[in-house]
Amino acid sequence: MWITTWLGSIPGFVSRIYTLFRPPRPAKSSNAIRLGLFGASKIGPLAVINPALSHPDVIVVAVAARDRTKAEAYAKKWDIPIVHDSYDDLLADPSIDAVYIPLPNSLHAEWALKSLKAGKHVLLEKPSASNNEEARMLFESPILFAKNENAMPPVLLEAFHYRFHPAFDAFKSLIGDKPEQQIEHVWAKCVMPWALLIPFDDIRFKYQLAGGATMDIGTYAVSWLRNTFGAEPEECISAKHALLPEPYIKDEPSTEIGMKAAWRFPGGAIGEINCSLSSWGESTWLPGFIAKRLPTFSTPHVIAQLKEVTVPEDPEVKLVPGKEHRVKRTVSFWMPLFPTIWHRINIDEVHTIRDSKSLSELRRWRTSRSVKEYKISGRAGEAWWSTYRYQLEEFVNAVKGRPGSGVWVSHENSIKQMRMIDCAYKKAGLPLRPTTEYKS
Repeated sequence: MWITTWLGSIPGFVSRIYTLFRPPRPAKSSNAIRLGLFGASKIGPLAVINPALSHPDVIVVAVAARDRTKAEAYAKKWDIPIVHDSYDDLLADPSIDAVYIPLPNSLHAEWALKSLKAGKHVLLEKPSASNNEEARMLFESPILFAKNENAMPPVLLEAFHYRFHPAFDAFKSLIGDKPEQQIEHVWAKCVMPWALLIPFDDIRFKYQLAGGATMDIGTYAVSWLRNTFGAEPEECISAKHALLPEPYIKDEPSTEIGMKAAWRFPGGAIGEINCSLSSWGESTWLPGFIAKRLPTFSTPHVIAQLKEVTVPEDPEVKLVPGKEHRVKRTVSFWMPLFPTIWHRINIDEVHTIRDSKSLSELRRWRTSRSVKEYKISGRAGEAWWSTYRYQLEEFVNAVKGRPGSGVWVSHENSIKQMRMIDCAYKKAGLPLRPTTEYKS
């Protein structure tokens, strides 16, 4: 049966991927948002350049990089008409309405503030800042609250793109409308052997640039926990890190390549993350002596285990007086990072019939099913839209002052995200990433 299901999904998969990378290109509106890019980044095409092609109300018009030659080559490759000599020149361009900032982490808050001061709307890569102090300085800036008769304050959005895809809403709906009361345990894992492709002297591992696995791939895992619970943790109860190998650790003694941490949430529920940019030796399907010598590939995922609850009434389960039907559900979201390419949400339930007085177990059975969600009826979107395209839709709506889907990453959310990351570093005995010297 699974083969039939798999074969039946192939046409949809091929169609999504083809249209994702070769999207329709509607004519741009006369008042389309003019977007400028900070840096000739590798993430730029996936995050904004390609998504903007299919949006009539936004157009990528400029790029600036530290190396103008690199910026010119980038602009030629991606058909960007304007190249500026510097970030300051980009901000001084009155024709640019908004900017996308995917610079090294340590520069995020500084250039976001400068952009807001220049009157630009900002789509800011995660993490939004180097630490909680920086995040507060950014998201509590008076610029974001100043109103006048002619214009609203500029829009600032931290680019947690996964949150805008319908699949995450589907995942949360399977948990319930009061997750902080219903969840018992959540595990979030995002580990990749990037060290096979990225050298250990890469900027991702530079402490002064606010590097480290928790500040990179770990931001997703932390965010998955927070958004799954719908609440903030009370305490970080454990954090263990792995540092860079020799000889790189001599220059970067405070930068982790992996982090495993756990937090206690309201009601006693536990949330755990496992993130790594150099995952090795964790394969469970190989003998240990072989596994420890091989990189670990694992599908990013978040798993929520719910508390056992009594089922008030189920027409498929006949109960006699004195018996009760209970169920314990586990919801697993595989590939929340790029669900457009592929994802699966598993719902596994353990059902028991118990004696109402003694609660002794009389019968037990299991059920399993899976769902996918690429588009929500009544909401803007297409099955081939990437997480970034859904995100761009909401960013443009906010800039235009139009109602959106209601999905957003609030300023308060971004501040609390950095506070939770800081807690992990403190518990692990590592210093917080350094605060910028720039003052707004």
